[in-house]
Amino acid sequence: MLAVKVREHKNITVYENHFAIDLLTQHSLGEYVTREWKDIKCYGAYVADLSTQKVKSFLSKITVLATGGMGQIYLTTTNPETATGDGVAMVHRANGILENMEFVQFHPTSLFHQGLRPSFLITEAMRGFGAELRNSTGEKFMSRYHARGSLAPRDVVARAIDNEMKSRGDDFVYLDCTHLNADEVKSHFPTIYEKCLSLGIDITGQMIPVVPAAHYSCGGVKVDINGRSSIDRLYAIGEVSSTGLHGANRLASNSLIEAAVYGHRAAVDSSARLKDLQLEETIPGWNYHGTTHLEEMVLVTQNCREMQMIMSNYVGIVRSDLRLARAKTRLEIIYRETEDLYRRSTISRKLCELRNLIAAGYLVIKMAQNRQESLGLHYSIDYPARPGSEF
Repeated sequence: MLAVKVREHKNITVYENHFAIDLLTQHSLGEYVTREWKDIKCYGAYVADLSTQKVKSFLSKITVLATGGMGQIYLTTTNPETATGDGVAMVHRANGILENMEFVQFHPTSLFHQGLRPSFLITEAMRGFGAELRNSTGEKFMSRYHARGSLAPRDVVARAIDNEMKSRGDDFVYLDCTHLNADEVKSHFPTIYEKCLSLGIDITGQMIPVVPAAHYSCGGVKVDINGRSSIDRLYAIGEVSSTGLHGANRLASNSLIEAAVYGHRAAVDSSARLKDLQLEETIPGWNYHGTTHLEEMVLVTQNCREMQMIMSNYVGIVRSDLRLARAKTRLEIIYRETEDLYRRSTISRKLCELRNLIAAGYLVIKMAQNRQESLGLHYSIDYPARPGSEF
């Protein structure tokens, strides 16, 4: 396993129960850094030891972001709880360049079950195997949206399901494989069969309630072919980065190979630079401006829930100028409340994650507003879709 190899490597130190708060740049040295700067440099990061609530300065010649996605900005997501947009938020606060944040891929079929987070993914291979999507009346509705029916592209299926749910007031649709050979279904999809059975659903005789879920972000920190960001000495790999390889609509399963290739290129490129770089030893210690212990965690959890509802209702699969404007107005209120709480409170992971989620959500809204067309994963009812994309 990779985790075992990492722990066995003599040059790698693993810091558990730590949380990166912000990148160290010239701003940390007291300089006024703006987005117009062309020579921002990264010297490491401020990192909180969550067991002691103390913040350390991790100095580095090269810093690599591999912080994953931001699916937790939505109520329903297949992403783990740690996918809170930490990397893009840190780069945003450091005035680095981000792009294509409006292109959020929604997997059309995740298992609908109250309280299940992250959402359990029902693979598209089931539709390829012959499973059919049905609405609450039992209708096979996909033929009304696309010539390929349930085998339509992922974004088309997600929009169709979203439209069926909203027009009927339903919380989910069904994926039906009851007409297929039961033994073959269990043989081909044993994990899905066991998971659904554990929740009281026998997929060989009952339809599976499914709902679209935020799955993958095509945008992020803009990088070049070697994983270099616009901030010198800072690299980004994996879902936090925007390499351009996914375009506006990611093909299934190509994110892993992208991360492997760019991870390798970033390692080769950064290793060659190390001998010419020096640590910035003059970074000041963390300013413990917050002195109040965050005893009312409900303030954080409530704002997080509101933020997720705003993003899900207004900035989800189908968007409009009005929805985006409303989302931005409401998110700004939560932003001000959260920043005030952050300034007054000692460091906590949940509070830091909320700040990052709000920043990531803001970036999605802002870039969606600038994208005045329906393209790829960004679909707006105010702008005509390109041929082949509309219902």
